[in-house]
Amino acid sequence: MLKTTTASLKPAEVEKKWIVIDAEGAVVGRLASFIAMRLRGKHRPDYTPHVDCGDYVVVINADKVKFTGKKLTDKKFFWHTGYPGGIKERAVGKILGGRYPERVLEKAVERMLPKESPLARKQMTHMRLYNSAEHPHAAQNPEVIDFKSLNDKNARSQ
Repeated sequence: MLKTTTASLKPAEVEKKWIVIDAEGAVVGRLASFIAMRLRGKHRPDYTPHVDCGDYVVVINADKVKFTGKKLTDKKFFWHTGYPGGIKERAVGKILGGRYPERVLEKAVERMLPKESPLARKQMTHMRLYNSAEHPHAAQNPEVIDFKSLNDKNARSQ
């Protein structure tokens, strides 16, 4: 007999895992897409859109990401100060060489999650970015995911 209802995950039933990703040498867009999918929980067979069922993601070496082509000089981030004529811009290469280089990856992931959503804001708090290879989350026994080999395998299969 066929089921006529869809199984929906409840917040109390969610089991979250911790994963560690080394971002050294990874392309920003591909890495951000992978992280956003894990934060939302879309990799799970029991994914429910309105429930926070994603994993905790720890990214190490977040300042060592790379861009393809001429994006380091040509790609610009824009923001507005709130004053008339207050549009500002900065090249990605300048941000990566600046004081907070991890913000490039943070903004890339943030812009891949749903917009203006309390759920997306909560899911963003489950991502931790570190510019070195050390992180203080060893007690959570995080699973190490080798993103570079995953990405190489996907590139070869296409």
